[in-house]
Amino acid sequence: MTSRVTFVSPAMNASLRLARFDDGAPIDDAGAARARAAAGALPTGGRVVTSPTVRCRETAAALGLAPERAAGSPAAAKPVEPVEPVELAGLDVGRWRGLTLAEVGAAEPEAVARWLADPGCAPHGGESVEDLCARVARWLESSSREGRTLAVVEPEIVRAAVVHVLGTPVTAFWRLDVPPLTATSLSGRDGRWNLRTGEPLRPDEACPDGA
Repeated sequence: MTSRVTFVSPAMNASLRLARFDDGAPIDDAGAARARAAAGALPTGGRVVTSPTVRCRETAAALGLAPERAAGSPAAAKPVEPVEPVELAGLDVGRWRGLTLAEVGAAEPEAVARWLADPGCAPHGGESVEDLCARVARWLESSSREGRTLAVVEPEIVRAAVVHVLGTPVTAFWRLDVPPLTATSLSGRDGRWNLRTGEPLRPDEACPDGA
């Protein structure tokens, strides 16, 4: 039984442009236009989940992705909100939320240096990168199922998933770039995954399934 999970990073917004830790800002007009133009680029079918952030919800809506329905819900039922697994929430950066990396670096340079060097530390009072990677791995192994899942998620969720499926050290987390509106596809069974990463969403062609 093969599972296929396609992670889609959110469209651009003000926070992403400024390297600001998520502050709940919506996607900007240019990001929304790009997402609407790419509607239909993703394979159809399967469930849809999102990170519980404004920009991920809005990106999913702009892409025309329908949310997963509760079991037994009739097809004609009123649309429900997208499913937002807590394991796919963005990295909790504690008191740094809403600040730019430059601002934090100026105020707490030693703390930022520790945070970037040691994935097990959380000097901001939130969650460590190590803990983030562990919860994303748990979701991937326990919630993936035969069929397809489309997940519009924060870039750090994609990084954590790639670290897990490749079995790389968690220190590789910050070495992975995840541009806006790109797809990272996983396919596998029995805990063994193949990876296809960094595909731009183009309106004229659907992303391939991967190996």
